[in-house]
Amino acid sequence: MPDEDIARRVRELLNQGARLLSARRPGEAVAVLEEAYMLAPDNVAVAINLGGAYVMQGRFSKAIPVLETASQQEPENAMVWVNLAAAYLGRLEFSTREMQDRAIAAFEQALLVNPRTPNVNYNLGLIYKERGDLERAAAHFWRALEVDPNDRDARLWLDRIQRSMDADASDETA
Repeated sequence: MPDEDIARRVRELLNQGARLLSARRPGEAVAVLEEAYMLAPDNVAVAINLGGAYVMQGRFSKAIPVLETASQQEPENAMVWVNLAAAYLGRLEFSTREMQDRAIAAFEQALLVNPRTPNVNYNLGLIYKERGDLERAAAHFWRALEVDPNDRDARLWLDRIQRSMDADASDETA
């Protein structure tokens, strides 16, 4: 297949895969995106979408090598780091400290690339809340609200943490 035909086919598959992902159909997207990835393993957009599809399916270990390669190809691409962080973390409630540490490092890399990358501070807040580091969690939820003032989930967690910290402070003074 000539190079321009390959490039056209990859674009078609990538667009189809992205549509399937936005329709929350990761299983169908994976099949399409794996074909695109086989045709163009150096295409970072394909890798981001394929990695994201794997993450949506809970196939985190499958996403990691795809996204790690993409992070080496385009270290200034915040979305690579966000998806890689999600793959490293897996499901927060089942994640180990090591998994969380790897996710934190990748999320922080995304913030270095673009401090206003959506959802990064929110996810960092969740990790620190899970660890019991409420001050750090609150700081990240505040930053999430600076990026997106309409983030109701960040507002909810921030309010809960503030109430908890206020209750702890009043217990100490009683």
